Amino acid sequence: MNGDLEEIWVYLSASPLLALTLTLVAYQLGLWLYKKAGSNPLFNPVLFAVCAIVFLLTITGTDYATYFEGAQFVHFLLGPATVALAIPLYQQLHQVRRSLLAILVAVSCGSITAAASAIAIGWAMGASNTTLLSLAPKSATTPVAMGISEQVGGLPSLTAVAVILTGIIGAMAGKGLLGLLGMTDARATGLAMGVASHGIGTAQALQIGSVAGAFSGLAMGLNALATAVVIPLLVKLWF
Repeated sequence: MNGDLEEIWVYLSASPLLALTLTLVAYQLGLWLYKKAGSNPLFNPVLFAVCAIVFLLTITGTDYATYFEGAQFVHFLLGPATVALAIPLYQQLHQVRRSLLAILVAVSCGSITAAASAIAIGWAMGASNTTLLSLAPKSATTPVAMGISEQVGGLPSLTAVAVILTGIIGAMAGKGLLGLLGMTDARATGLAMGVASHGIGTAQALQIGSVAGAFSGLAMGLNALATAVVIPLLVKLWF
């Protein structure tokens, strides 16, 4: 029986559709659990999907490169999905115009704080310079963060892990933490989640409401630009 199952797995693993199917099924299961839990952010569907896929790849001995061959279509869709964030932003354009100065100041301060705090905490815990440089752009979206990390001498792979963890933690704890701090304005909530936890946080903000989602998407894009400017300056000052 085990031999038959192994043969079936070898056959299925050769198909690029398997990785894509596993990715979609894992996320749908995570989304189902999330809704069953009353949209509790602790049951984040992205976190569930990541853990489930890592578990499956580990027990089957499948390397990431093989998995990515089939799942790269999802990766490709990240671009159109990011562009689609312009739709809720356009719908809230009147509010963005009224708050433009506050948005620019908030994003700039948030970008500097995110990078500086990552470097400071890592330094206090005895991290190497390479690790510090890898952690610095953690709040920017993954492609931008990895590019910045490579340019300043960090490890893009470590940066990618830090970015994903930051996004998941922000999506899980962001709304609750902001609520404890008394932040009830949807614009401020979205802005904070977009700056701190990029795309994953923005996905969570969209579930809060269209206003929060629009401001989060805007903050994510502006933070990517700000981080590209801030990190090289901090590197010169710190290192």
